[in-house]
Amino acid sequence: MSSNIYATPKIVTDLAQCYFYHTMDVPGYGTVQGEWDLRGHVQEYLGGVDFRGKCVLEVGTADGFLCFQMENQGAQVVAYDLSENSDWDIVPYAGYDYQLYALEKKRQIVQLNNAYWLCHRAFNSNAKMVYGSVYSVPREIGEFDVSVFGSILLHVRDPFNALRQVLSLTKETVIVAEPYSQDLVTRILMRIKMPYMRFQPDFRRCEPKDAWWFLPPATIKQFIGVLGFEDVQVHYHFQQTEAWDNYRRIPYYTIVGRRTKGHTSAL
Repeated sequence: MSSNIYATPKIVTDLAQCYFYHTMDVPGYGTVQGEWDLRGHVQEYLGGVDFRGKCVLEVGTADGFLCFQMENQGAQVVAYDLSENSDWDIVPYAGYDYQLYALEKKRQIVQLNNAYWLCHRAFNSNAKMVYGSVYSVPREIGEFDVSVFGSILLHVRDPFNALRQVLSLTKETVIVAEPYSQDLVTRILMRIKMPYMRFQPDFRRCEPKDAWWFLPPATIKQFIGVLGFEDVQVHYHFQQTEAWDNYRRIPYYTIVGRRTKGHTSAL
């Protein structure tokens, strides 16, 4: 990988400049509260994959919680995420001020980036950061043994294209973790293993603004199967969230796909 593709580390020491998506125990700072608390359930979230000696690309690292966890398990990690110069994949409702919300998300990106660099320094991490869009991953980033999408695909307008970009650089294993619904229709469709995508945006409420799809396991299996990852395991688990001031356990699934065909995909 070209060394000039890496982001220059940023010195951040003030928690007030940060936004934490995950609850983390940060050396020198103690427990920092975030929207999601994966502590104690990381192995379930990551599908029980052994990261020792693996070169890993984590897509959408946010504050770096999973990045530093995998590094602690023996991985060499490259984190990939948006920078303050990037645009979040926001739903363009006609009924609200899109530009104002886009500016708010850019401010949040800055705070997420700050949280990553604060933790990077606190954990004495050797992980690298590359900034960019998931729709145009630079080829200079190199190839990886494992790629990780932790609650990312529901937030992108074109999840298949996002997978295609990253899996063209993935030699062995892809890990996809996503929440799933427990409503009756979803349970029936999941039971019969029907691949489908449910469009989440509701124009009447102009919500959600940064989530596009509900993607059941059958759909992800089809996506990654097309891209050469046909050996698939699905793991079900629960994760804890304190978002919206409402502590809840959310049902999740994690797919671990192993490459069975090809090595790279035509872009």
